[in-house]
Amino acid sequence: MTFTKFIPLATALALVPTLGAAQETEFAPLADTTFIFNTLLFLIGGFLVFWMAAGFAMLEAGLVRSKNVTTQLTKNMGLFAIAAIMYWLIGYNIMYPGEGNWIIEGVFGTISPKDIKTEIDAGGYSNASDFFFQLMFCATTASIVSGTLAERVKLWPFLIFTVVLTGVIYPMEASWQWGGGFLSAMGFSDFAGSTLVHAAGGFAALAGAIILGPRLGKYAKDGRVIPMPGSNLPLATLGTFILWLGWFGFNGASQLAMGTIADADAVAQIFANTNMAAAAGAVAALVLTQLLYRKVDLTMVLNGALAGLVSITAGPLDPTLFGALWIGAVGGVIVVFAIPFLDKLKIDDVVGAIPVHLLAGFWGTLVVPVYTADTSFVTQLIGFFTIGAFVFILSFIVWGILKATSGIRVTEEEEIRGLDMSELGMEAYPDFTKG
Repeated sequence: MTFTKFIPLATALALVPTLGAAQETEFAPLADTTFIFNTLLFLIGGFLVFWMAAGFAMLEAGLVRSKNVTTQLTKNMGLFAIAAIMYWLIGYNIMYPGEGNWIIEGVFGTISPKDIKTEIDAGGYSNASDFFFQLMFCATTASIVSGTLAERVKLWPFLIFTVVLTGVIYPMEASWQWGGGFLSAMGFSDFAGSTLVHAAGGFAALAGAIILGPRLGKYAKDGRVIPMPGSNLPLATLGTFILWLGWFGFNGASQLAMGTIADADAVAQIFANTNMAAAAGAVAALVLTQLLYRKVDLTMVLNGALAGLVSITAGPLDPTLFGALWIGAVGGVIVVFAIPFLDKLKIDDVVGAIPVHLLAGFWGTLVVPVYTADTSFVTQLIGFFTIGAFVFILSFIVWGILKATSGIRVTEEEEIRGLDMSELGMEAYPDFTKG
């Protein structure tokens, strides 16, 4: 048999099982396909944002001194676990009134997917996938606070603050926009959380840093800032790349749908813009530190990339690639100037989270109307400062109560010795004793 004669026979044989299967099942309706792809987007985006928890842990572990590494890792494990429980217990219900599963359905039951038929009629996704995805944003907010307060905050008061932040503060302010609240009604726009997540975490961190005070020896009496280099820059760099990767889920899945050609294309555009902003932020910090200090500062470059990511998060879909480039670049510039400015104010931010998340978050929120229709600079300012004031004031109160009751700062002796031994009794690098 020649090859050309074999082709029709092979094609016919290949169709036999297909035809048989077609008699037993039908192709999934389009609505079912939409439900599947939308749900899949939530799940993939959710586990990418979960991976950002590892990024924060590695970044912070690399930027603190070796005597405090284990404590930072413990805080990051603890805060994520607490966020997962608190957001399920009360946070989800606060953020989405009437849609959460609390007390009767939550405490004594389980979170279960919404009715599939109802969801298909509405455009479709699993409620469980939505809960999973939204939880990751809640945990991210707490992760931002951890790095700022490193090397002098007690473990348990920090975790108690995390309970309040993830259970009440974050869900309440996020509901004003994503839960159909008054900011959404007035036209405020924050696509994936430059304000709702990043600036909110930055404001909570700022309140804590003010009450907690700087690390011992950070600021000399003559006004000099004493450098306290991190223990592991390769680890910090790895953490930054992990965060960069996770941000594709953070921004991309915030499209909230991938069941149509238009939605799939939008997700792709968001990915491209997110990547461009991060790259521009890193390059801007790289070039600017070379010009200012005559040497490139790796920690600034890392934070420049993160600031670029935060800057594009409020509006990652509408800008062109060039738009994403200059928006991200400005974020990188903000970090280079803001980190030393905070030191002048004697606000000790160990990892630079306040410039990256709060200030770049402000920039990203403010610039949205340049590319996004039906938004205004005034509305963006109102939304940002409303959320900022709410989070900062409540966080300040909670930190103040903790300071007055249990205390939030370790003793001078414990801080000098290192939190790993004083708080946990174990070291990350037991073969090396230098702080």
